[in-house]
Amino acid sequence: MESSSRYLNRGVSATKDEVHRAIAGLDKGLFPSAFCKVLPDVLGNDPDFCNLIHADGAGTKSSLAYLYWKETGLTDVWKGIARDAVVMNLDDLCCAGATGPYLLSSTIGRNKHRIPGEVIEAIIQGTEEYTEELRQWGMDLRSGGGETADLGDLIQTVVVDSTMTARMQRDAVISNHRIQPRDVIVGFASFGTCAYESVENSGIGSNGLTSARHDLLHHDYLHRYPESVDASVDSSLQYSGQFHLNESLHEVLGSSLGLAPHASRDGLDFGRWLLSPTRTYAPLISSLLRDIGTEGLHGMVHCSGGGQTKVLHFVKNLEVIKDDCFEIPPLFALIQKITGTTWQEMYRVFNMGHRLELYLPESLVAPALDWGKHYGIAAKVVGRVGQAINNSTSLQIKGPEGILQYNA
Repeated sequence: MESSSRYLNRGVSATKDEVHRAIAGLDKGLFPSAFCKVLPDVLGNDPDFCNLIHADGAGTKSSLAYLYWKETGLTDVWKGIARDAVVMNLDDLCCAGATGPYLLSSTIGRNKHRIPGEVIEAIIQGTEEYTEELRQWGMDLRSGGGETADLGDLIQTVVVDSTMTARMQRDAVISNHRIQPRDVIVGFASFGTCAYESVENSGIGSNGLTSARHDLLHHDYLHRYPESVDASVDSSLQYSGQFHLNESLHEVLGSSLGLAPHASRDGLDFGRWLLSPTRTYAPLISSLLRDIGTEGLHGMVHCSGGGQTKVLHFVKNLEVIKDDCFEIPPLFALIQKITGTTWQEMYRVFNMGHRLELYLPESLVAPALDWGKHYGIAAKVVGRVGQAINNSTSLQIKGPEGILQYNA
């Protein structure tokens, strides 16, 4: 079965075509090409300001956390899920130029028979602890509480979502319609260990986890935890991999990819690595914007749903060329090797090494790279923007086996 068919048959879509069709006729806001919808200042009624609001969550990553918790009894893994639900909103708002203050509201839907109070407590505490941590890094984020609902008729385990809002000056909004020919693309790594992380991050974030979980984990989990899957999906597509959550990460990467042990992975098991909390770029973005302002920064893209093709949703009549991406991180290399997924599909589903990319003139590349270094986040020029041929919109990525072509 083709990899794209496997994804669709699991009930997921990297391109979200149905969603884009559903919202095609809706108002796109004041800046249709901004990464988040930008609204008039209904909160302050000031024509010089605007409001932004965004909703997202940890997605099916919570199902992976459920497996790990059931296997180990460790509730702290749920704090990582709480972080994911925050970051998936925070970084999207940052890509529109909103650097705070922010207001956060969390929504947890659970099956009470399977998700006890100790898990809910860990998620709520994790959210509060993370907002405090972000404030220490200069991000003014405040939690306004939220809703926890018992939805056993609808949810098999737990869903963790958040909504975040911000108010900012209109002239500070970063709108991707300013991306232009000769812009340089600077990518910031999703993997490794940055200044505000204590262990190695696999880089996967909170996108593509349905595929990663089922393609890598052993079929045993289907029989032991049937509540963690969609019963309508063919069982051959559920937990069709070979690995267990408690396996040594060194052993998994050594046996599958031939990688030698590395100190940053000492003591990590495969489950914890796969559950690496989504890296936030918020402190980096905030520092960079204070340094260079928004005038020369033509665009920012958070490579979430849609992976490396995300930019195609925000540009028109341009040719985006990514010909020097990061070396493929081990987790993505592992997924591709185990599943045989085409590179074309890998770059469409996963971030493949960088979740944030900036579009800016050559003169601003140096400070962007410097701020990456300041926060311990690997950064490099990954590509450039060219003039489209015949007014088309396209993306070229240089993959391991040649040029990958994507069209809007």
